[in-house]
Amino acid sequence: MAMLTIKDLNVYYGVIQAIKGISFEVNEGEVIALIGANGAGKTTILHTITGLISPKSGSIDFEGNDLIKIPAHKIVSLGMAHVPEGRRIFAELTVLENLKMGAYTRSDKKEIDNTLEMIYKRFPRLKERKNQIAGTLSGGEQQMLAMGRALMSHPRIILMDEPSMGLSPLFVSEIFDIIREISESGTTVLLVEQNAKKALSIADRAYVLETGNIVLSGDAKELMNDDSVKKAYLGE
Repeated sequence: MAMLTIKDLNVYYGVIQAIKGISFEVNEGEVIALIGANGAGKTTILHTITGLISPKSGSIDFEGNDLIKIPAHKIVSLGMAHVPEGRRIFAELTVLENLKMGAYTRSDKKEIDNTLEMIYKRFPRLKERKNQIAGTLSGGEQQMLAMGRALMSHPRIILMDEPSMGLSPLFVSEIFDIIREISESGTTVLLVEQNAKKALSIADRAYVLETGNIVLSGDAKELMNDDSVKKAYLGE
């Protein structure tokens, strides 16, 4: 059974229809990639799933919960975390303060401390810089912080929006290694990413979006070898 099911989703910005009746599923334990050009609707989908945008129609079911009826601030406590495009860290706070903000839905201090240690193990740079003001970190370190902050809520599924944006090739590889590790540790991943080659290399399945429609879907490795995908998204 699917962990997350989106059915017939329609989203508008004013009179402009951004998402046109799309349906897809994310199964527990999978890495699912949403790929497509700028303006295809990828970020809009994530914002709608996490309650930041209200759809005109359709349904979003997360483990039996109708997310459309649940306020955005309560969705985190159901086990869903969102790493937004542009990282959106709290620039004036320290690294540690940012991480603790990610655990605001949790109350067991010992469990929070254990999660923090796990985050430091996965992101040693964050431990080294725990007392540093977050806004002074490099772009790659800020992305690690955004991911670490999301993991502090102990999510069952994590939504990531353009995690490689603006990063050096070295950091891009490191970020994708971490995403793979997050998946292998048992967290389901829904990944929006413009770097289609990298996204498909770690995904189980993928959906290709064009102007608010899903135009292709299937096994990620098969899509990587699809001629239309190669031409449009992989620069081949």
